Amino acid sequence: MIVISELKNEPYSQDFSRADLLSLSETLEGCVALGASVGFVPPFGQAEALTFWHQLLPIFAEGQRRILVARIDGKIVGTVQLVVSMSGNGAHRAEVAKLLVHPNSRRLGIARKLMQSIEKLAKRENKSLLILDTVTDSEAQGLYHSLGYEVSGVIPDYAMSTKGVLESTTVMYKKI
Repeated sequence: MIVISELKNEPYSQDFSRADLLSLSETLEGCVALGASVGFVPPFGQAEALTFWHQLLPIFAEGQRRILVARIDGKIVGTVQLVVSMSGNGAHRAEVAKLLVHPNSRRLGIARKLMQSIEKLAKRENKSLLILDTVTDSEAQGLYHSLGYEVSGVIPDYAMSTKGVLESTTVMYKKI
């Protein structure tokens, strides 16, 4: 059974256990190894993944970003973030970031469930517009389209792939 929940990094909170940080790192490392365009290029390993998550802990604690995780049998196998801290004229919107599903847990509907849950969280945060970007013509773009996201535009040569090739990104949005 897939369980979706929010992790919180508040003072005295035990939500981010060492095991959870390791699971998040394994998921990130596995996704990058399979070519996910999430900001990292090889060489990339557990040390870099752990550093990434540790750097985000204060941002989660400040409430600038929120993080949802998917668990199977108690272990984190997927995650997505919601960037809620926007400037005054953008207080109504949030950015969806770092949708990741561990390679061994794909094709179980985890990404869809995480996205549906992040939309509910965004509504609770009084957001009416979600934005995201993804590799153009990727499977992820197909998922987002199936969830009602619309294409705003394409930016050519936006990011370096894990194979060293510049890829286009598609910017998408959804009114919620």
